[in-house]
Amino acid sequence: MKQRYIKQKIFYILLLIITLIVVLFVVGIILYLIFKGAHAISWSFITQFPKNSMREGGILPAILGTLYLMIGTIIFALPIGVFAAIYLNEYSARNKFTRIVRLSIINMAGVPSVVYGLFGLGFFVLFLRFGKSILSGSLTLALMILPVIITSTEEALKAVPDTYRHASLALGATKWQTISKVVLPQALPGIITGAVIGIGRAAGETAPIIFTVAAFSMPGLPKSIFDQAMALPYHLYVLATQVTNPPKDIQWGTSLVLLIIVLIFAVPGSIIRVRQRLKKRDLS
Repeated sequence: MKQRYIKQKIFYILLLIITLIVVLFVVGIILYLIFKGAHAISWSFITQFPKNSMREGGILPAILGTLYLMIGTIIFALPIGVFAAIYLNEYSARNKFTRIVRLSIINMAGVPSVVYGLFGLGFFVLFLRFGKSILSGSLTLALMILPVIITSTEEALKAVPDTYRHASLALGATKWQTISKVVLPQALPGIITGAVIGIGRAAGETAPIIFTVAAFSMPGLPKSIFDQAMALPYHLYVLATQVTNPPKDIQWGTSLVLLIIVLIFAVPGSIIRVRQRLKKRDLS
């Protein structure tokens, strides 16, 4: 008995150390970006256009372009992903076809982002003739994060006890009323988690937007979803690889702004997720 307790304690300490290493690593990256890029952040840096081949000025077009892409990605990916997960978990039969569909979704999550970019170029840009535009970029990024949203939503739905469904149906509720009023609110924290992870990945991708939306430089801001746009990941890539002797402050400042935008989308989602979990705990 004592030996088993010692083994359990050792594994607990080992897992705690690994967790602390991961947390410290992430915190270290964030603090390093703040240390290197904070002094580059200013009102002019955020509100001005790039100048002198991106060596001077600000990153306003790249900030707005990134926001447009993130909003468009969520608009397309979140409803489709959630409804697909609802169908797979609540309506579809457990047969060979659904197993193949689930396996395909899991495999899609492992496809390199450059492949999604080439698909977006061939299908959205050329075949559907959307051109290199915010619409093409948003649709491509939405396809890329769909597997994450579908998988996380389905797992969240599976975590809801079947007794909730049975009780709702026994009270006379329809199948959809049960799903919308009982199951989805209980699964909301998991759904938000998937959406936050997906949008975080989409915000930092460079390969898909190179093929579908990103512009090296623009004289003005995009006026419609069929216009090209600058984006922070591509802007950072250009600064690091194609601009001769760029100021390091601009590179680090751009990286920090991208991190802040991702956090702006992630933090509210995390707050909602925590509140929903606290509500569930109080009800139970």
